[in-house]
Amino acid sequence: MSRALLILDGPAARAKATTWIAKAPAGTRLEFKASKRSLDQNSKLWACLTDVAIQLPWHGLKLTPDDWKLVFLDALKREVRLVPNLEGTGFVNIGRSSSDLSKNEMSQLIDLIAEFGARHGVKFHDTQEAAA
Repeated sequence: MSRALLILDGPAARAKATTWIAKAPAGTRLEFKASKRSLDQNSKLWACLTDVAIQLPWHGLKLTPDDWKLVFLDALKREVRLVPNLEGTGFVNIGRSSSDLSKNEMSQLIDLIAEFGARHGVKFHDTQEAAA
């Protein structure tokens, strides 16, 4: 087995993990991650990013929701790395995606956007609380 993903959601999954660990060859890497963001959090994120993109130019530029996501990920101290594109005419973001955020990290990101938006007069249309 070169890769496997197991969600520890009960005794059976924990038993399977124990078996896999016992049988894993030396040098096998094991990574533990918190639960991934929820669909409700994802919906809330994109609603907030869209509201910011529609209402707030940034330093004279109209940014897309995707652009704003990168700005906020950087503010959250997530890795955002840029390298020159192949033609040397611009840059490519090779930083980490928001799809790997944990529920807690996603809550922090949404709170960061809400706080930023409040300081800049953004009216958010999705006022539901994000799922924890």
